[in-house]
Amino acid sequence: MTTALLILAGVLIVVVLLGLFVKQKFESMPSKRKKKLFTHTINDVYRWFEDHGLMRRNPAYIRDYHRRYRGLAELEAHHAEVAEECRSLLDIKDRLTDVRALGAGYTEGGIHVAQWKAFMFKSGDFIEENCALAPKTAALIRKIPGVYTAFFSVLYPHQVITPHWGYYKGFLRYHLGVLIPHNNEAQQCWIRVNSNQAQNDLQDKAQIVHGERYCWKNGEGIIFDDNYLHDAANESDEIRVVLWLDLRRKMPFYAALINRLCLWLVYRDSSVEKIRRGAVIGAEGVA
Repeated sequence: MTTALLILAGVLIVVVLLGLFVKQKFESMPSKRKKKLFTHTINDVYRWFEDHGLMRRNPAYIRDYHRRYRGLAELEAHHAEVAEECRSLLDIKDRLTDVRALGAGYTEGGIHVAQWKAFMFKSGDFIEENCALAPKTAALIRKIPGVYTAFFSVLYPHQVITPHWGYYKGFLRYHLGVLIPHNNEAQQCWIRVNSNQAQNDLQDKAQIVHGERYCWKNGEGIIFDDNYLHDAANESDEIRVVLWLDLRRKMPFYAALINRLCLWLVYRDSSVEKIRRGAVIGAEGVA
């Protein structure tokens, strides 16, 4: 027992010292460069853990998640209230934030060409001005442990989010179908994920054709790993809304310590504060 405690203490000391060193280097680098280098380096560590059986590799979709990710079942049970608050926000949809403004240098290119808006509840910290406009939804999100980003993802009709990879393997992404046109009877609103590691390693976006498609449903949740190649579309004639949550990924303790440290660093970067400021809607925007 004593030996185990000494080992754990040693690990904690190393993590703290590493954190202080990384924080110093991180803050001294140019913003865009430091984000990419930081996340790529940590992703390589997680990938090494996966390749050596030290951390579970995710499937494309996780459907049995309620036991491991508390609070999501309650969120889904209150879908009607979430949808009602979302409908009221669509009255000011032109004032919502363009998703391209939320990338903070992590994601770029074709995925932000789509007509795609966001009403943000949280980016590291809650945006209290926005939460006041959808208080029931905000209260439900506050009950979910490990949420770092939360927003209504509003995709306009006939829009395609082109194939791309996520930026950080320490997250899993959750979607709750909030306003899905005609409950997707025609399967026109979908996301597609290719979880084949060999095909992902090719860095060829054409490999998306081998992905598994999921069609959103009102009140139904899904968790997926956005670090796999994925794309999405709203082929319907109406707006599609999902509630998007970035959840801290469940990991073995040694990886979880690294993940918590990295997320603490990233969400204290000035670029994240800039995202929060830019995402504020304000009560004056609501009729």
